[in-house]
Amino acid sequence: MSIRVNIPHLLQYLTDNRKMAEVSGNTVGECLKHLVKQFPPVEEALFDEHGKLNSYLDIYINEESAYPEELAKPVRSGDELDIIFMIDGG
Repeated sequence: MSIRVNIPHLLQYLTDNRKMAEVSGNTVGECLKHLVKQFPPVEEALFDEHGKLNSYLDIYINEESAYPEELAKPVRSGDELDIIFMIDGG
């Protein structure tokens, strides 16, 4: 199973400046854990101390938000994940 993860510019310094990585998994969480295996420094940027997705991130599967299932959301071979930084301001 091959899933493509598009790495946002803000995280590329943690992935050897790669814009994309190929991962495997049956859920978003499994795919992100596989990304962490390839690039361990990215773990702190993605997950909080409890292993949950950081609150300022959203994951999109084929241009649709994985929320509210997030890490439990199923994926299929050929899917494309985008890591999106949510911007808040006033």
